[in-house]
Amino acid sequence: MLQCRHMRVPVRQSEVLAQSKKVADHHLTRGTMERMRLEILRLTKERPALSAEMQRTAEEGDFSENAGYQAAKAALRRVNSRITFLDEQLRFAIPIDQDTDDGKVHVGSTVILESSGKTLELEILGSQESSPGKGRISHLSPLGQALIGHSVGEAIEFETPSGRVTYKLINIQ
Repeated sequence: MLQCRHMRVPVRQSEVLAQSKKVADHHLTRGTMERMRLEILRLTKERPALSAEMQRTAEEGDFSENAGYQAAKAALRRVNSRITFLDEQLRFAIPIDQDTDDGKVHVGSTVILESSGKTLELEILGSQESSPGKGRISHLSPLGQALIGHSVGEAIEFETPSGRVTYKLINIQ
């Protein structure tokens, strides 16, 4: 149970189960880590008002039929759950060092690939920050795994649902 001043907020088993099913990938850019810290600060500042709202609505009577109380309690639970989640992410975070320059692809590298005369620029990040449509792929994705450890000039082959694909590694930044 989470303690919040004078009340106890239960940790729902469904929340614990949902978190446990996620792949444990703790690679985060320093920018994302800073955004998480700022979100924790913002949410922490919201908590007293939510707690006060919950106490105010609790004074209105029967908890089971008090929609205002139930809504305030749910809002406080969401904020506490998000703070706990962000704290856990930061506690286990592995900062991505984007300045590694040993000539090989690492988590944090930006690569330029070529296949069939077309070029593709991708940033290799942790799974939490991946966004394939924006050119940010996870190091755990099939292509991300195939790229890690390779050098400029090497051919990278990997399997896709539509067949085998080969890329030539043109540049690493």
